[in-house]
Amino acid sequence: MLRSRRVLLFAVLCSLGLIVAACTSGKHRSPQPTATPSSSSTASSSAPASPAAQVPANLDFSDCSDQFQTAINTAAAKRMTFSCGKLAVPLSYADPTGKTIQLFVLKVHAKSQKPADKLGSLLVNPGGPGESGINLAAGLVSALSSDIFAHFDLIGFDPRGVGLSSPLECLSDQEKDQLVAADPDVRTAAGRAAVKAAATKVATDCSRKYGPALADYNTVETAEDMDVIRRAVGDDKLNYLGFSYGTRLGAAYAHEFPTNIRTEVLDGALDPGTSFVDFLAQQTKSLEAAFDQFATDCLHRPACAKLRNPRAAVQSLIASADRTPIPSSRKGETRRATGGVVTLAVVAALYDQSQWVPLGNALLQAERGDSSGLFSLADAYNNRDPATGHYTNVLDAETAINCNDTTFRPTDSMVASTARQWVSKYPLFGKSSAASLYECFDWPESGHPLPPAAAPGAPPILVVGTVHDPITPYPQATALAKALGTGVVLSWAGEGHTAYPKTSCIRTKVDGYLLTAKPPAVDSCPLS
Repeated sequence: MLRSRRVLLFAVLCSLGLIVAACTSGKHRSPQPTATPSSSSTASSSAPASPAAQVPANLDFSDCSDQFQTAINTAAAKRMTFSCGKLAVPLSYADPTGKTIQLFVLKVHAKSQKPADKLGSLLVNPGGPGESGINLAAGLVSALSSDIFAHFDLIGFDPRGVGLSSPLECLSDQEKDQLVAADPDVRTAAGRAAVKAAATKVATDCSRKYGPALADYNTVETAEDMDVIRRAVGDDKLNYLGFSYGTRLGAAYAHEFPTNIRTEVLDGALDPGTSFVDFLAQQTKSLEAAFDQFATDCLHRPACAKLRNPRAAVQSLIASADRTPIPSSRKGETRRATGGVVTLAVVAALYDQSQWVPLGNALLQAERGDSSGLFSLADAYNNRDPATGHYTNVLDAETAINCNDTTFRPTDSMVASTARQWVSKYPLFGKSSAASLYECFDWPESGHPLPPAAAPGAPPILVVGTVHDPITPYPQATALAKALGTGVVLSWAGEGHTAYPKTSCIRTKVDGYLLTAKPPAVDSCPLS
């Protein structure tokens, strides 16, 4: 399954070393002060009893402003203070007083914010699963409006198993390189056997390393973590902004804690009621349409138009790269791009229109026998450091959380039949999507499947859908809003993955909802 994450509009600003330093070097440690509740808040004690309510919400912050201001290096960052902390939460909420793990949390506070204006905190998640909420919060510093920072502290966290929050690490960098390069054809017995062998190895290695605890890295328990964070930062009600997979997390929170919500914005929606096969089919169809948009744009740009027929060019590159992988001109690079790398680079560029020009350049380079541009796109998508070849743990966490969230396990006959249909209907992406059906093959069932999205008692929840989103297709937004029961759809007639805060219309309507807790009166925004 393609990673459903926040599109990388912002550079990854916080290296691992920087964040570790920020967490450990602060000299002024004190308990997080209680936030001023909004006038519409009610005491959290009125919420239904839950395992999360039994967990001490002790979060000490230390100042890490120097590190983050230096890394972000914008005027907006200099107007903020940054605080870093760790929060202990149960490994398993079935045993809330048992073994704990540590979550890394970042608070961003505007120096100009007046206490009387504060509405609480805004918790954010970028998606994945497996992406860093610390990096998202740092990136949003220069993207969110001053109105938001005048009324909210921004809270980012690495979810359990991700980044600096007790990260799951099952695979070596070399093994990840091999998985990325693989381009199996599951219409064949040999292709199915290869994918199953790779999936089994991942499942076996993770299970051997983490044992039964592996099951506790899932969306339901991360939603419980979010409620502990809410209490730890002093909020009676949650304000939440989730992108992509973050909408799945937000929906799980809404189901578990509907009366603990003030506002939720779910951008790039995933409906937990859609089957895995149906979702992959929707996604693959949307990717094909997004590529056609890229191709049309490409032929109107003189440099890119040298591809002549972009779809035929990509299909030819995939086939030739599988026969003879393409070398890279980048100094020190020993990898060669297979058809799998070509496909991944194209998908990565379709997340956002800003990557269309680099994609066109990379394809032209590859036609000349140089895969450096393709690797640049694929490595950015997979969080692989081009200098060291080291990956973050995004691939490990993504697999574990996705597979702990589902009970879906395919049969060979179903995969073979589906693959034949998809390759015929979706010639660019059908083959790779069909291979994704085996993602959780041989994975032990966690006992924590996703709950339904129904959230009786929740306030209006704003579900933002992009009409031409290639990763979380627009029908997912309408389905999720309906499943929530209180969901209100805000549509953007744009392309790329997620909408906020790309245009003034979307930004104004989402900001207005966060500030007033009232959905926008007009439920759509034009392209620009």
